[in-house]
Amino acid sequence: MNRPMINVVKQGKWAGWLAICGIVFISACDRTQHSKVRQPNDWYTECVGEPLTAEQEVKVRQQIDAEKKVAEIEEIFRKKRLAGFNGNVLIAQKGVVLYKKSYGYAHLREKDTLRTDHAFQLASLSKPFTAVAVLKLYEANKLRLSDSIQQFFPDFPYHNITIQNLLSHRSGLPNYTYAFMDSVRRGQKYPANTTIIHWFAAVKPTPKRYGYPDRSFNYSNTNYLVLAAIVEKVSGVPFGEYLRKHILDPLGMKHTFLVSHAADSTVAYRTSGHQKGQLIPKDYYDEVYGDKGLCSTTEDLYRFYKGLMANCLLSKKTMREALSPRSFERPGLKNYGYGFRLHLDELEKPKYIYHGGWWKGYNTIMWISPAEDFVVIILSNSYNRSVYQVKELIDILHGQVQPDDVEKDL
Repeated sequence: MNRPMINVVKQGKWAGWLAICGIVFISACDRTQHSKVRQPNDWYTECVGEPLTAEQEVKVRQQIDAEKKVAEIEEIFRKKRLAGFNGNVLIAQKGVVLYKKSYGYAHLREKDTLRTDHAFQLASLSKPFTAVAVLKLYEANKLRLSDSIQQFFPDFPYHNITIQNLLSHRSGLPNYTYAFMDSVRRGQKYPANTTIIHWFAAVKPTPKRYGYPDRSFNYSNTNYLVLAAIVEKVSGVPFGEYLRKHILDPLGMKHTFLVSHAADSTVAYRTSGHQKGQLIPKDYYDEVYGDKGLCSTTEDLYRFYKGLMANCLLSKKTMREALSPRSFERPGLKNYGYGFRLHLDELEKPKYIYHGGWWKGYNTIMWISPAEDFVVIILSNSYNRSVYQVKELIDILHGQVQPDDVEKDL
């Protein structure tokens, strides 16, 4: 469902790692500094800092040669549009939004023009949010990363799997989307996370695992389905409610919601997914979340990026843990932390942080360079491979990079 491997890089220095650790983040702040802040948006501004003044933005744009970069980015997306790209994009560097544009339609049949406040199914770009939710409970001493699944779901049939294994895709759990026969699936049209956890416990024979715990990296969406269920179990509230209270509202992410939530307030912002120009109907597993299921906009994701990089959501220590390389996907530079994909430099320190996704006509990517302070956010609701082809954009924003394998194991 996920796993776009983007064209990237083999260069990088300690600067990237220091930036990740919060040492070079000008706006970095500790969570304890916000006890006097009363409104979520005030909290956000206090943490990430005030927006650049007009005078400051002019200086930054000159420093990064923004005019030249914007012209080059525009040309790249002109070509992507000719190749069928339909979606929204936001690219920012050093506090300046260089490029923000919508291409195409929210619903292809209706031909209703996309706007920046339209929300897209993030697919596996939802995983960083699930990881942050779990790590917030960890910071609050509500759970330990060494806790086993059985501490929350005693009947779960796979043992010796910890929360840390789930976060880093080292559990060996089979992917739920392929694990159950039709005879099981007919029992409920749109199963919930806890229903699928029950199926794993009840179905005989037990679905075969991908591997043994902590032996190797095995990407499985089941990991994040289980993590979302653990968040609900520990917090005592629905997953969407927990996200809203602890992540979305504090960051002012007003147009972000779970796809399973049908509140009237989100209808105006919804898009529909398409493949080869055809509308994709609601999928059997559409209401499963944690591994996917979050809908958001480019502007809301930009707020998430800024809050994350300024340590507004998690402490510096926890962010270091989340962004530590936990699992090589194979020998090389690609790695996985806790809910974040990583590209390492020659010193095996994270140079780029990213995640992408694919689900039923939607494909997405968010690509971050802490050292160069830029983010690329591309959301599409009509599957198009060019979404994952970001090498040229990285060349523009950062400098020359070496090509690498882009799209693999979605």
